[in-house]
Amino acid sequence: MLSFLLFSLFLFTTLMLRVYNGSLTYYMAPVLVPNIYDKWFKLNVVHDVDGAKVRVYIDRCLKIEADGRGGTSHAFKCGVYAQMNDSNYMESRWKHIKVLRKCGR
Repeated sequence: MLSFLLFSLFLFTTLMLRVYNGSLTYYMAPVLVPNIYDKWFKLNVVHDVDGAKVRVYIDRCLKIEADGRGGTSHAFKCGVYAQMNDSNYMESRWKHIKVLRKCGR
C-alpha cells in the first residue's frame, strides 16, 4: 500500500489530499478519484475562512465540501510528503498555480 500526501492547506491542517492505494483521497477517506496514478487533473481548492468551509474541485467537478478546521494563519503545500509504505520514487508536477483572495481581505 503506497501512500503519499499530494496537497495540504495548513498550519491547522484544514485539508489534506492523499494518494492511498492509487486513489486520491480526502485524508484517508473518502476516495475522490480512483486510479489517479499517471494522470493530469485540474485541482481547484476554495477555502472560505469566514464560512469555515473547504471545497475541492477535480476537473471542474465538486468532489467534496468539508468543514474548516479553524486557525487564523494558513499556507499551501503542493508536493509530496512520504507517508506509510512510501516508495523510492514519488512525483507530483504543478503548473499555473494561482492564489486568489476575496476583495477586502
